[in-house]
Amino acid sequence: MSAGNNTKLGIALMVATSVVFASQDGISRHLAGEYNVYMVVMVRYWFFAAFVITVAGRKAGGIVAAARTSRPVIQMTRGALLAAEICVMVTGFTILGLVESHAVFAAYPLLIAALSGPILGEHVGWRRWAAIGVGFIGVLFILKPGLGVFDPAAIIPLIAAIMFATYGLLTRFVARDDTAATSFFWTGTVGAVGMTAVGVWFWQPMTGPDWLWMGALCITGSLGHWLLIRCYEVAEASAVQPFAYLQMVFAAGVGIVVFGELLEINVVIGALIVVGAGLFTLWRERQQS
Repeated sequence: MSAGNNTKLGIALMVATSVVFASQDGISRHLAGEYNVYMVVMVRYWFFAAFVITVAGRKAGGIVAAARTSRPVIQMTRGALLAAEICVMVTGFTILGLVESHAVFAAYPLLIAALSGPILGEHVGWRRWAAIGVGFIGVLFILKPGLGVFDPAAIIPLIAAIMFATYGLLTRFVARDDTAATSFFWTGTVGAVGMTAVGVWFWQPMTGPDWLWMGALCITGSLGHWLLIRCYEVAEASAVQPFAYLQMVFAAGVGIVVFGELLEINVVIGALIVVGAGLFTLWRERQQS
């Protein structure tokens, strides 16, 4: 996927992507609060897989070209890991809410930076290591360990962040040999197969209105991915990636306005520290490249 140089359009698309994904998170929280998480994610992946296959079919070479990979095991691992991460994160939404879950999950770029050295052999200088350390101080602000109010469930979004960071690193690794279209195809199809194998055992009948919400969840998922693809087609990833943090802001707004969640001061302080450290690591990575 060749990046263009229309940075303004790329930023606008990333902001739109953040709004759509934040809406998707709100719908996921509602549905997972009423039905089994595995079933909700399974139906979401059915629509996602159909979208991925449709996109692949319209590209040169069709589905065969999109499925061609030199690293099938890693591609399957990526797809399964992302599906599992979504299940963990949606579970976090139902237990902790959108505000705190996203505040902790915002640490995933720091985890990618920390693990890129030992896993991918990339150089991580002392400045980025310092930013990673500061960022995890921010995570501690959010979690409040040792103050008598620590909720073990707060570890859930941190586990999701670790899983997503690992997924991101594996995506970087396979990008050395496979195209973005190939990785996208394997992400959707493997996730759909894996979630179907698990989710069918947890099927629950849904009400008519909730089927409408499920339809909205599927549409926002595919729309969000399409916007993200367009974003990276028109602008460099390093220029637009910082604006992905807006998803946390929009999701927090949904949590506060729709679900009546509270915005505690420790979460605000911790999130600002985490985001600041993450933006610094992104800036250093861009400087290095």
